[in-house]
Amino acid sequence: MAIQKGEVAILTLGDRTIELPIIVGTEGERAIDIARLRKETGLITLDPGFVNTGSCVSAITFVNGEQGILRYRGIPIEELVEKSSFVETAYLLINGRLPRQKELNRFRVLLNDSSLVHEDMHAFFQHFPRDSHPMGILSSMVTALRSFYPDLEGLSQSEEVNITLTRLLSKVRTMAAMSYKISRGHKIVYPREDLSYCANFLNMMFDSPVRPYHIDDDLVDALNAFWIIHADHEQNCSSAAVRLVGSGRVNLYAAISAGTAALWGPLHGGANQAVIEMLEDIQATGGDCEPFIKRAKDRNDPFRLMGFGHRVYKTYDPRAKIMKKIVDRVLPKVQSDPLLDVAMRLEEAATRDPYFLDHNLYPNIDFYAGIVLRAMGIPTNMFTVMFAIGRLPGWIAQWKEGAADPNWKLHRPRQIYVGRPLARYVPIEDRDEAYSAEACSYNAY
Repeated sequence: MAIQKGEVAILTLGDRTIELPIIVGTEGERAIDIARLRKETGLITLDPGFVNTGSCVSAITFVNGEQGILRYRGIPIEELVEKSSFVETAYLLINGRLPRQKELNRFRVLLNDSSLVHEDMHAFFQHFPRDSHPMGILSSMVTALRSFYPDLEGLSQSEEVNITLTRLLSKVRTMAAMSYKISRGHKIVYPREDLSYCANFLNMMFDSPVRPYHIDDDLVDALNAFWIIHADHEQNCSSAAVRLVGSGRVNLYAAISAGTAALWGPLHGGANQAVIEMLEDIQATGGDCEPFIKRAKDRNDPFRLMGFGHRVYKTYDPRAKIMKKIVDRVLPKVQSDPLLDVAMRLEEAATRDPYFLDHNLYPNIDFYAGIVLRAMGIPTNMFTVMFAIGRLPGWIAQWKEGAADPNWKLHRPRQIYVGRPLARYVPIEDRDEAYSAEACSYNAY
């Protein structure tokens, strides 16, 4: 928990001085608490993109971009990938500690028992247009789950939340595989009681009556690692969306649907898909990476080399280090894939280029994640869905923490208005003349 020290920041406004408390976190992070600023001064702060603004105190995830540190509930991500499973990590994030053996067994049973999706939901999937993006479908279907699984009578709030979050963790995985099968016109594969969470997903995706799927332990381990390192990442775009929507005291399904929609964008969860699309562009022009690297270094060219650099990490992304090792394990299992060959050439060229090294533009998690997912056989348009499944525990943990916060407030950011000053209603018959006279000022906004 964050602790408030006696130190204060002094804000001078003309002949007035305002004392603002300084909050210090357990890892030494410091923040100026401006909660009373508007009440005492009539002023607000302006911080586009909230790059310098903390929206909450949180005990879930710690990120230090300068030192390349990522920890869930204090445990380094490297240890979790090496020693834990995605299911155990999900329990850790949601409940604040690692489970005892009995608790982990119970959690696994609940996930298995909740893995089936109501048969009537199949009709929803069938009626989406064939070219619908899976993220749009997933966001809609998560919201629809609320209708099929309404409030549970006779349970405490904590019991109801535990059942709801278990349903989401299990059913979203099933729905993702189901949507893939339906999009290909194939028979749906149901989850199996004898398979682990990750193995079950791969089997539901790729098993068929004419070609039974062989469970490869290396691919299962790769998926386990992929989902663990995507499980949470502090107050990113989608997690902030879950907290913001959740602050309105909406149900968990609606908050997770909002997070899914926020994750969809190419600058957030869609970045791993953008990596593959960039590699396809390189391959289509002959496979030479150098012209693309040259464009990325040109400040006058808007082109960006997808999968390199990170807004938070100013050194090597710790998740990318882990996924790089996974790539080295998985690629030998893949039959010749020219696109993956392009990826390896691009990695080699960029990591020895002084410009990229000087600007801390190392390969990030999205670069290696895209390669691993392609090696597994996951279609490109489902990459962001894979990210969403992994991020579910983090979203749930963020929603729970926000709901339990004794200092909870409905999120309501302020703004600085720069629109037109006081204006009068103009009757429609007079607007041509009015707009001509005021064209400059009218169009200025």
